[in-house]
Amino acid sequence: MAEEAKKLAGYAAVDNHVQNNQVVGVGSGSTIVYAVDRLAERVRQEKLNIVCVPTSFQARQLILQHGLTLSDLDRHPELDVAIDGADEVDAILTSVFHWKMCLNVEKDSSVLGQQWKKGVPIEVIPMAYVPVSRTIAKRFGGEAVLRMAISKAGPVVTDNSNFILDWKFEHTHNWKEVNIAIKMIPGVVETGLFVGMAERVYFGMEDGNVGVRDPPVN
Repeated sequence: MAEEAKKLAGYAAVDNHVQNNQVVGVGSGSTIVYAVDRLAERVRQEKLNIVCVPTSFQARQLILQHGLTLSDLDRHPELDVAIDGADEVDAILTSVFHWKMCLNVEKDSSVLGQQWKKGVPIEVIPMAYVPVSRTIAKRFGGEAVLRMAISKAGPVVTDNSNFILDWKFEHTHNWKEVNIAIKMIPGVVETGLFVGMAERVYFGMEDGNVGVRDPPVN
């Protein structure tokens, strides 16, 4: 049922948000396979003119395998819609992406960190990971730990040849302010916090259904 729910969530995102003549950002991970399947199906059936921009090598390969039009941010710097995934989403759609980039949401929480315990990923240039980790711990508490590879020796290396710190924070923060502050630390490339970016979240439920959450109305 969980796998079927992931499929339904991926299909729903493509059906509800992809239109003709769009540039679509494509994430990666287990669930995005279903979204790309559906996207390719719609392109064939509806003769859609869609350009796809991948977030990773895996996403690039999926796009090519399905015969979809591949591009990049140099040629298409503005996306009409981006479909990706989160490990945890709070009540106002602030999200944590752990650079697995699957479409479904692993944890639905009222506040970040309530269920997802692996922390916020922070991409850093290799030579800066020690001072960055110390600065984060000193300024914001918790600890920022270098993510190590499982199947090989050494740290995980991103597609951009950088390292990842997993910041295990101790309490809830003003995520917008913290996200900006962390990005200003020398050596930080990007964070896995997505604040005020998601327009809609689809939850693949364990019972096989798909839940939907929109941002709260101010």
